[in-house]
Amino acid sequence: MRFLLGGYTADMAGAATGIGVLRAGEADAASAGGPLAFEGEAVRTGGSPSWLTWHPSLDVVYAALEGDGTVQAFRRTGATSLAPFGPAVAVGEAPCHIAVAPDAGSLLVSCWGDGRVVRVRVDAEGRPTTTIAAAAAARDPYTREGASSSASAVAAAVLGTGAAGHADEAQAQQRDLAAAARALREAAGEEFAHLVPQYDAPETEPVVAATPAPTMDAAGEAVAERVSHAHQSVFLPGGVVAATDMGFDLVRLWRGVDGSLRALRDVVLPRGSGPRHMVWHPSGHLYVVTELSREVYVLAPGADGAWRVVSGAQLVGTLAGDTAAEICLSRDGQFVYVGVRGSDTLAVLRVHGDGSTLTPVALAEAGVAGPRHHTVVLDTLLVAGQRSDEVAALTLDVRTGVPGRARARTAAPSPTCLVAMR
Repeated sequence: MRFLLGGYTADMAGAATGIGVLRAGEADAASAGGPLAFEGEAVRTGGSPSWLTWHPSLDVVYAALEGDGTVQAFRRTGATSLAPFGPAVAVGEAPCHIAVAPDAGSLLVSCWGDGRVVRVRVDAEGRPTTTIAAAAAARDPYTREGASSSASAVAAAVLGTGAAGHADEAQAQQRDLAAAARALREAAGEEFAHLVPQYDAPETEPVVAATPAPTMDAAGEAVAERVSHAHQSVFLPGGVVAATDMGFDLVRLWRGVDGSLRALRDVVLPRGSGPRHMVWHPSGHLYVVTELSREVYVLAPGADGAWRVVSGAQLVGTLAGDTAAEICLSRDGQFVYVGVRGSDTLAVLRVHGDGSTLTPVALAEAGVAGPRHHTVVLDTLLVAGQRSDEVAALTLDVRTGVPGRARARTAAPSPTCLVAMR
């Protein structure tokens, strides 16, 4: 089968020149289990198509041209060729992810550079046209202004209790983090339990802190101000939309109402954790991987409809300085795979019970340097190695869920995203 490859071009210090084509096994097969080959370009883009996603029913693929700050549509013109379809649409600084609305009427674009989550109208033929609305800017919950704003929103939308709502919100976040900390230590075992931050220890201040002291570096200089970095958006069942903000340690949530987004209560993750990507599990849970702290948090709505952390798991065995990247599920939903850059590994976690609990299984070699993105095709895990300019194929053990060593690989320029060709 064939895949489209997103990648970094010269404007992002990469070697790609456009959207590439990868062949995995026989071109017309449903399996990716054969040899790999890079078949060249589907189209030159003139910018870095770092993220790709298809229109749900048309032969149109959308690319986030990260360095240009635009979204561009491409229409399929042959077995392995694409052509630009309509003009590029400006969306913000460093767009790095695109999600297509279930009705295909709009795109939701996450911009890493300025933190914007932008909606773009799509016409009946699949062309993006104009930016029609953007979600309100994220507020840092670890500042007085952000905590106050978050509390006010909760009071109005959830609690209806003004200042009392602020206290309840802080307590709810503390309980969520405490439960996650206990689950993390249990999953890590005695050998690694001490590495889990003591989120369930008594606090002198709420987790949503008011005006924390500035962080200082070794030279006594204040660390740079925290900045919003939107990284991914997903459409969930029931009209809910979720988006990660790496800079502010948030999972932002909205409900689609009459073509607009109505804010729900955000989920605040530990300061400095850096939520990056998410995957929806059929059990109804949302798994969120944190790039900087290398954890996976499990989120779910409570009886009141408000989303919260229900458990979490560390990527046991990863190293200080590693950063987590993509997260995806096995075909049967029993395993979770997370790419880890630095040590260049794949963390494997098992899903338990009703989907609310994850436990570490293994840490396997990714077979590439800088595993930026990966995808499961039947019993094969394809991994895009951004730093090593290659894609590797690993066979998955269907019993244990653990990938073996790379059994096939091919050179590919600065790959950042894999999406199956339709």
